[in-house]
Amino acid sequence: MDKTYELKDVVEMKKPHPCGVNRWEIIRLGADIRIRCTGCGHLVMMPRREFDRKMKKVLKD
Repeated sequence: MDKTYELKDVVEMKKPHPCGVNRWEIIRLGADIRIRCTGCGHLVMMPRREFDRKMKKVLKD
């Protein structure tokens, strides 16, 4: 299954953030991907390979 995503997409990850929200906005794409928690605003940067493994689905553009 090909998971396609773009900048500003909101995605659901497999595990929720400690703040209780499981929605993240993609704010940087490249070899590394930076995402922002839509609940508390926490920023996380991870390699694309790890992001692909941890992402569940794209919720909206």
